[in-house]
Amino acid sequence: MSDGDPFEEHDSGGEAGKEGKESEDKETRDTDGNGTLPPRIPLPRASVEDTGLPLPALEALAPAEPLRLEHPVLKALLGAWALAACSAEETAAVEDHLGSCGPCADEARRLREAVGLLQRPESLDLDPGLRTRVLEACLDRRPPRIPVPAWAASYDAETARLDALLQDFGDAEWHAPVRLRWFRGEGEATRRTTVAGVIAHLLAVDGLVAVALGLEDPLGKDEDDKSGADHIRTPAERTEAFWEASHFPPTRSVRGPWREQTHALVRTVSFTGTGPGTQPVSYGDFELPLRDAMLDRAFECWVHAEDIAEAVDYPYAPPAPRHLHGMIDLAARMLPQALAARRRAGLAAPAHSRHLVTAGRPGRSLRLEIEGDGGGQWLIPLDSPGAVGSADHEVAHVALDDVEFCRLAAGHVPPEEAAAGQQGDRGAIRDVLFAAASFSRM
Repeated sequence: MSDGDPFEEHDSGGEAGKEGKESEDKETRDTDGNGTLPPRIPLPRASVEDTGLPLPALEALAPAEPLRLEHPVLKALLGAWALAACSAEETAAVEDHLGSCGPCADEARRLREAVGLLQRPESLDLDPGLRTRVLEACLDRRPPRIPVPAWAASYDAETARLDALLQDFGDAEWHAPVRLRWFRGEGEATRRTTVAGVIAHLLAVDGLVAVALGLEDPLGKDEDDKSGADHIRTPAERTEAFWEASHFPPTRSVRGPWREQTHALVRTVSFTGTGPGTQPVSYGDFELPLRDAMLDRAFECWVHAEDIAEAVDYPYAPPAPRHLHGMIDLAARMLPQALAARRRAGLAAPAHSRHLVTAGRPGRSLRLEIEGDGGGQWLIPLDSPGAVGSADHEVAHVALDDVEFCRLAAGHVPPEEAAAGQQGDRGAIRDVLFAAASFSRM
């Protein structure tokens, strides 16, 4: 191939092709009469003589005349035009008419506005459940080589949702004020911080699980702790220590360490084969098995994500129903111990001595009915943490919405205002609702 004109005709027929070309040029010059070639019009591969079709008329190549319609017809087309249901010619005719007819232009504007009201506005934000659905679809086709344990899935999902909320925050959002709320004793306690301060709080408390798994503590080695080598700070103490150790208030830079720690926790429980997750995690003044600690951390991540979303005026949905059910189940299982702790502190009515039973035996019970997709029913033993809930010994019944119960356990709803339905022993109902609120902490 030569480097000349890309449209250059190549000699493929030797001398015969050369003679044919000279003959063709001669005929063209004879026809033209002045020795110059007329402009060449590209033709289809087959010649006109081969197909037998006439050449297209020059008039067919000219642009079509605009559609001419009378005013009543154009006015009748306004509705179809507003719905984008006109043909291209009708649309051009209507829009040309609107430039010169004021009444029709006003009517067209009103019709377009009405159509806009009929259309459902589409949010530009991603569906919070999109990540879960995509992962489920992928895992249905190809199971993961090393899956995340089911008891850690809610922590994985909630930390990912919060990270997605944070990713587009600017400096103003990171320094937006947040009021942390929890229940202490008989009333509400609060502490003011910022969005960055909340993430620092989550980083510090999640560090309790990291330490239990042998990972690095985000607080580092505590040189100033004089309480002894075995002392483990409570979540509130760890948070205060982390905030005080910062030379400046936390900023967006805290997001990176928090996100890396959440990934490390999920990777570790997935790769190390922690089995049923019974390894203890100390919270300073109490312990939880690893599987329950991961649920607790997922719950607090969701609660504080709502605190952050509220601070920046952004909507935030509850967890997936199966994750919400796991969080509620953890709270229901912990209620007997919380109730006993409040009795020891003098904050709840003493147990009925004549109803005390040995561990493993049925005793007086409250039926906790949680409504909603994440709900269920639990029988809560009232007089001893070791007793077994029994329908035959039921003395009270409480009904709450699933999200409302979680907000009660987070200290965001006063116990007196939480229950949607109450029946039976009022004292037992009050003690259980206050015990649920006592789960909350900073």
